[in-house]
Amino acid sequence: MNDADRITDLESRIAFQEDTLDKLNDVVSRQELEIERLTQMIRIINGQLRQLDLGNGSDQANEAPPHY
Repeated sequence: MNDADRITDLESRIAFQEDTLDKLNDVVSRQELEIERLTQMIRIINGQLRQLDLGNGSDQANEAPPHY
């Protein structure tokens, strides 16, 4: 394998690696946005659950059932 072939091979490998890195970067960016969206949804759901708990009167949870 002469120098020109080796250089061509290395350039090809670098191009492939750059393409792979670009694709991986895109995936990581999408995942970051999805994680942020899911985190926001969890915050909203937690807030709704707290409101439901307060709205139902959390004191009832500590009371004995009526059959006692």
